Formats: sequence, structure tokens, C-alpha cells
Amino acid sequence: MAKYFITGIGTGIGKTLISAIVTEKLQADYWKPIQSGDLDISDSLTIGSLITNTKTVIHTESYRLTQPLSPHLSARLDGIEIDLNQINMPETTNNLIIEGAGGLMVPLNETELIINLIKKLDAEVILVSQNYLGSINHTLLSLNLLKQYDIPVKGIIFNGDENAETERYILQYSQVKKLGYVPHLIEINQEQVAMAGECISF
Repeated sequence: MAKYFITGIGTGIGKTLISAIVTEKLQADYWKPIQSGDLDISDSLTIGSLITNTKTVIHTESYRLTQPLSPHLSARLDGIEIDLNQINMPETTNNLIIEGAGGLMVPLNETELIINLIKKLDAEVILVSQNYLGSINHTLLSLNLLKQYDIPVKGIIFNGDENAETERYILQYSQVKKLGYVPHLIEINQEQVAMAGECISF
């Protein structure tokens, strides 16, 4: 069983879409440990609506927070504190896709960040990068931090506007494997998600 933690170089750069594509491609299980806000249109519900295979199981979130804010603040407003000891890997023999919240340094409580959760779960990281001015810096900073924490990186998936030079520089400098590039999808639906899986190679 492989455990892949999908995180991004920032917020709003396509983690959920990439999670859907990888989940469908591998027919893996999916788990979002912490959902912060948008409970009626949660990432787990979105993934479930985009998956067509019958093998994938969507596991229940450990924390369902009501406010679309940083998890530490959303939890505080809900009158609770996120405890990493209460976040336990779901039982499965299938490959598991774990989706984070925001980037690596997103706070979960006063002392712990998303990267601490990744370390606890002992998962291999798939880093989602999007091509924009500044993305080289953000991507290399993320990779450097993962290296400092001795967290293995399966590879990078680029998405959005294609920029060959940006991708070339990141890959040659980091020596991390490119798993694929996913272009802008005309529509985000089951058919497009399944087809986009052809853009990714493990």
C-alpha cells in the first residue's frame, strides 16, 4: 500500500483537482484529514463526484471545521484545538491519497503545521506546482523544507499555464521527478478527470 500526501506550493493552486485525477488514475482511496469550511461542498464530496471507478473509498475527515479559514483559526472559532494525535490513518489495504490544506506551513494549532502532519502520517509527498511569476521560488522553498524534515518526495505535478523554462529550472535544480503536467481543463467533470490521468506517470 502506498500513501501519497498531496500538498501544494500555496493555496488555490489545484490540489483537489490533482487529487481527483491521481485518485481516479490509481483507483486509490481518498482522505482529507482536515476540512476547513465549505462543509456542504467539501473536497471529499467533490472528489466523490469526479470519481467513476468502483474501488475508491472516500474516508471521513478527522476534523470538519465550519469556517473557510486557516485550520488553526477555524478550529479556535469552533471552540476546539486540532490534536495531531487524534488524526489517525484510515484502515485500508488500497493505495491512499491524502489531501492537505493549503501549503506546508499552514498552521494547525499554535505549535504544529501541515508539514508536521505529513511527518506523522509517514507519507510520500506529491507536490502540486502552478506556473506563475514567483512559482520557482515557492516550489523550491517547499522542496527544501521537505528535505529539511526528511520527508520523501514522489515528484512534482505542474498544472495551469504551461511554462517550459519554469519547469526546466525547478527540475534541474531540485533533481525531483516530474510526474506530469495537467493543462487547464475545459470542464471539470468525470470524463475530463479520467482523461487527465493520461498526463501523469508514476
